[in-house]
Amino acid sequence: MDRIRVLVAGVGGRMGRLVAETVRAAPDLLLVGGVDPAYAGADLGEKILSQRSGMRVDSDVSSAITRCSPQVMVDFTAPDAVMGNLREAVARKVACVVGTTGLTAGDLEEVGRLCAEQATPAIVAPNFSVGACLMMRFAAEAAARFEYAQIMEFHHAGKKDAPSGTALVTAERMARARGADMKAPPPERLTLEGVMGGQVAGIGLHAARMDGVVADQHVVFGGPGETLTIEHRTTSRECFMPGVLIAVRHVLEQEGLVLGLEKLLA
Repeated sequence: MDRIRVLVAGVGGRMGRLVAETVRAAPDLLLVGGVDPAYAGADLGEKILSQRSGMRVDSDVSSAITRCSPQVMVDFTAPDAVMGNLREAVARKVACVVGTTGLTAGDLEEVGRLCAEQATPAIVAPNFSVGACLMMRFAAEAAARFEYAQIMEFHHAGKKDAPSGTALVTAERMARARGADMKAPPPERLTLEGVMGGQVAGIGLHAARMDGVVADQHVVFGGPGETLTIEHRTTSRECFMPGVLIAVRHVLEQEGLVLGLEKLLA
């Protein structure tokens, strides 16, 4: 069986490097190149990966696609770069697996339209951890049974957006499952502005950024005489790799834009 040809955008970042190493170690996948302006012209093995690869890093997606003809592009870049990468890849019929967060509803609408026009699939997931996907599923189920809910998410100090895409998607799924807003009684007075955090459909969202954390999320439900906490903790970025591999291996079988990893876990 021919191996799937994979390009990694953002290959110089922490997630991008790990994705590249994981793809290269998979017997059914072939790492054909990387994209990162900071490492343009470098050898993937000399500068980024743990072993010599003999493949170069390009400064942009267009050049990389021309040079190495990938079937799938995995994007772990930044909110200001991902849409340009997606437009270029989908226009050239390269399927996309996207872990970059910060995409707006308008961005997703555009990506969906491009995928349909070019008959090219894409998977955009706020979180590739199987445990995180199950946490979101369980939270949506519990939302129909409780009146109050709060989401607390903790990420490393370098994360650029807040709240996390996972927290937002969790709240949106909870709201859909419940079919109505949660109760969110306002305090009589606030002695510190912003202390209550943000809110989606009556669900409080609280974000923290600090060293010592990778990506954790707690969803706390309250009802008469009881609370329920659904908690997901990440101890290493390796937890995201099984989900990335699932997406890379199955994205070519999809149609249009797929949001989240859950469809592939069913």
